[in-house]
Amino acid sequence: MSGLNASLGYFLSVVIFAAAVRTALTKWPRVSFLMEFASTFMLVACRLEVQTIVEVGQWAGGLGPDVTVTVLFVVLLTHGIICGSALGNPSVAVQKFLQLDTATLPTMLALAAQFAGAHLALLVAGYYWNLELTDMHMIKNLMARECSTSLLVSLLQGFFTECVCALIFHLIYLNLRRRSALIRVPLIAGLLTFLSHTASGYTSAYINPALAYGLTFHCAGFTLTEYAVVYWLGSLTGMTLALLLYMGHIPRIFAKNLLYSQKTRFRVPKGDKPEKKKQ
Repeated sequence: MSGLNASLGYFLSVVIFAAAVRTALTKWPRVSFLMEFASTFMLVACRLEVQTIVEVGQWAGGLGPDVTVTVLFVVLLTHGIICGSALGNPSVAVQKFLQLDTATLPTMLALAAQFAGAHLALLVAGYYWNLELTDMHMIKNLMARECSTSLLVSLLQGFFTECVCALIFHLIYLNLRRRSALIRVPLIAGLLTFLSHTASGYTSAYINPALAYGLTFHCAGFTLTEYAVVYWLGSLTGMTLALLLYMGHIPRIFAKNLLYSQKTRFRVPKGDKPEKKKQ
């Protein structure tokens, strides 16, 4: 259990950092995009440690699959509670842009902050593994030099898997976005846990370009372009299809509803035809 205790201490430190950034940014709403930086950092940093538990925890720390699934759900639930609407997901940022909820500059700043947070999480996790606090982290430190890719299928299968998982996630997210956080956050955490566990033998269903960048882009096996096709293009394609199915059109691109008719519920009475003038 010493390995799990060390991981819990690491999780707690990352959560405290993200919570502190969120508290500080309430006083400076103009730089609120930095919340996306903290949100992505927390998500990627914690998922990197979850990945460690999945890969070596069972035979280096006695941690079974039930523990890893529970830890993943708790991490996602805590992330949703601490970060609120800042999901640390570039696909969601692009979705809000396509819905006309955000302008171009805030979207670009959010995307830059998200990938910067993911890169910082990689550096912090690498430093943490170098400390080799437990046998599990010592083995992970050795494995980090030649990590295993999360993409375990062909390029086409990987693209299709990420696209379908993103389609499911964004359809449910769009339906839940106006619900109470007490309902939305646990359901989203449960959905992401389920999709990740189900697709663990395919792509791990990250459904998040920044998360995929932090967790598998640096691993050998595929080129950067191939990873981008699966984890970036696949996620964005699934998100776009979900938005099209949900709204019937893409507001940023099409003003007219392409799928659903906008018929009025009430008929407007036709006016009487003007009488012909008597000659």
